[in-house]
Amino acid sequence: MAFTTALSGLNAASNNLAVTGNNIANANTVGFKKSRSEFADVYASSLGGVSSIQPGAGVKVANVAQQFGQGNLQFTENNLDLAISGEGFFTMAKSPNELNDVSYTRDGEFKLDKDGYMVNNQGSALLVYKPNGTTVAEGFSVGVTQPVQINTLTGLPTSTDTAEIAVNLNTSNSVPGPSFSTTNPNSYNNQTSVTVYDSLGSAHVLTAYFVKTADNTWDVHHYMSEPATPEAKTDIGTGSLVFDSSGKLQSPSTGIISSLASYNPGNGADPVSISTMNYFGSTQVNQTFSVNAMSQNGLPAGRLTGIDIDGEGVIFARFSNGGSQTVGQVALTRFPNNNGLAKLGDTSWGQSANSGEPIRGQAGGNNFGAIQSGAVEASNVDLSAQLVNLIVAQQHYQANAQTITTENTIMQTILNIR
Repeated sequence: MAFTTALSGLNAASNNLAVTGNNIANANTVGFKKSRSEFADVYASSLGGVSSIQPGAGVKVANVAQQFGQGNLQFTENNLDLAISGEGFFTMAKSPNELNDVSYTRDGEFKLDKDGYMVNNQGSALLVYKPNGTTVAEGFSVGVTQPVQINTLTGLPTSTDTAEIAVNLNTSNSVPGPSFSTTNPNSYNNQTSVTVYDSLGSAHVLTAYFVKTADNTWDVHHYMSEPATPEAKTDIGTGSLVFDSSGKLQSPSTGIISSLASYNPGNGADPVSISTMNYFGSTQVNQTFSVNAMSQNGLPAGRLTGIDIDGEGVIFARFSNGGSQTVGQVALTRFPNNNGLAKLGDTSWGQSANSGEPIRGQAGGNNFGAIQSGAVEASNVDLSAQLVNLIVAQQHYQANAQTITTENTIMQTILNIR
């Protein structure tokens, strides 16, 4: 009877209305992927197959398929917000302590919890690949995932082993008369200092005293001292600088004096060993003594000042000491069949038998999209299209209801025949 056929049409239209309504309801849900109702016709079959004159038994909902098309990127003021432009899902653990319960999402609205872990609104922890060191060049252990903890990070100190000073020594200076002594300014021509650091991040002062010994030739005496007691100096070695007739540094040709002794600060730190004292770029011309460049590669301890995330998902921590380190690389996952993923709610999905095995990778490689920090991916729902679909689904429902009305009229006509 046409009643059952029309009833199947009503159920299908009702499903279409529900799916369209869900799309409209989630038009502003970050990372949401719209769905569509997919229908199939129904025939009563027998061993002989379907008759060529069989009108059909109605319609059924074959699938409610999600559409994983790209949503627009919306920029925010939170650099922990992340958006994927292209293929892939963020890999999420149920919590920082439940790493085996994994889900996948396109919702990149991340924040820090009370323990400093990057989590989403449901408390799921973002998983990253473990760094092999503190720099990008050292790489990441792809496949070894861990939650990323931010606000407990400290900028570790770095002991100085290289210092660079570029000076101009005045060629018109005379050779000092007295033997060199750090306490007698008349025994040297010029001096300059640079702050260096030990393995605990404590500061010490490296002072270079320049003494002219002959035309175009200078001795450089190196001493270490403490900021609180600058008068107590420790001799760590002397080198020689020789210039040519045009004022360019001739010896050492590389500018490097490498024979300096280690300095023991006596505070429990490792001895400070300046293995490279570089004077490259120094000159000797008839101009006043000047320091043209000065640097060293040590760092004191620092506090966290910011987090940066690049297009490949590498998370950098910046510290007040000027240093930085890699915290991890965002772990992305894709599947052979996204439509086979299990819908978990909260804009997340889980692996299923139909999705295929997860494929792990990094942003920008192996068919994975790039990551944009300070942005989120908006819902891919087109409201105009959904409103049109709502009208079509309504007409579909009304038409099937009219089929029932018509069938009822026919039945009444038959029953009223006397």
